[in-house]
Amino acid sequence: MQQFKESVEKRSIFTYFLSQPHQPFFLMGIVWSVLMMLSFMLGYKGVLPFKIDTTLFHAYAMIFIVISHFFHGFLLTTFPRFCMSAPIPKSIYTKLFYIYEAGTLLFLTGAILFAPAALVGMAVIFMGHLLIASNFKEIYKAGSSPQKSDPFWLLTAHATGLFLHLIFIVGFGLSLFGIDLSWQRVAYGGGFYLYLVFLTFTVAQRMIPFFSHVMIQKPEKFILIVFTALALKSLFFSIDFLVAEAVVTLILAIYLLREFLSWRLPIFNSPAILWVLHMGLFWLPAGLLIDAVTTLAGVWLQTSFIFAGMHLVAIGFIVTILIGFGTRVTLGHSGQVPHADKITVALFWFTEAVVLARFFYSMAMGFGIDMRWLFDLSATMWMLLFIAWGARFGPVLFRGKRG
Repeated sequence: MQQFKESVEKRSIFTYFLSQPHQPFFLMGIVWSVLMMLSFMLGYKGVLPFKIDTTLFHAYAMIFIVISHFFHGFLLTTFPRFCMSAPIPKSIYTKLFYIYEAGTLLFLTGAILFAPAALVGMAVIFMGHLLIASNFKEIYKAGSSPQKSDPFWLLTAHATGLFLHLIFIVGFGLSLFGIDLSWQRVAYGGGFYLYLVFLTFTVAQRMIPFFSHVMIQKPEKFILIVFTALALKSLFFSIDFLVAEAVVTLILAIYLLREFLSWRLPIFNSPAILWVLHMGLFWLPAGLLIDAVTTLAGVWLQTSFIFAGMHLVAIGFIVTILIGFGTRVTLGHSGQVPHADKITVALFWFTEAVVLARFFYSMAMGFGIDMRWLFDLSATMWMLLFIAWGARFGPVLFRGKRG
């Protein structure tokens, strides 16, 4: 009898873990955040003998595995609500989850042991990405919401993400046969700006004013303008037309800053669970502005600041936003009040410390200062951030609230 009771309890715990789509995706997103960064750091330093290019590994892992885990978990939970549709059945999102985990494990082990296996892993992850986008499309078509502008742009972000995901796979596959079509800058720039940044922006511009209880009137073509500017930035990045890229980036930064200021968010008069989202939102124009400046400085000084602006946007904007949303969703969907305690607030501030550590590394490299220890520091701080976030919220994601 006791053994039967223990068996039921164990089964119920695992059942809870898969009871909502954000839980397995968030928890494994935390795990992969640490493992992928650790693998990249060891590979970059030559400690781990990679079978694929470390830059390719880092770009693909961050774009289509780590960050995508978090946003898939969030959108599998909230996209049906955006469209006023029925929730995604458990049978569907658990299948998607298993596909992602199988592909990710194949990619990681293949990157270290056997490059073709990494390619197979990428193809499996692409299949999962395609199925997720297809489900979103069906939800979009079936939903009864009279306002589908934001869901449309979320679908657009996934469509461009799928196209760029395919470029990664085809480009890497051809390189295994010794064919190099110089696809990397197209895939890296487009995958980052047109997929990750645009996806995060589309979610943020909808949810942050809503959470802040602020009524705003956005320009009619607001999202279209941002998408077009990011497309131009990605194009100029891919062809290495750095001056044009910097000009577009500067214009976009000013445009976004002006628009965000017009929303009159209660930045200095809101609880931590909200001000971290406000901070993340303003990191987008700030990161783009610094991106434009460092790009022009690199051209003028004939140096490279090692993607300083890109990492400011990645960590400052995307990671801050996902930490803020992830905390809110994790607490709210476990029956707890979305409130940031002292530990959570410390995690919010530690995220900003990670931003600065990575930025200082880029600056040191650009000015020829030998401070390579900053790479180790920023990578270690990244891992500590997600380990701490996992320690704080992992139990809630896995087994739920405990009184």
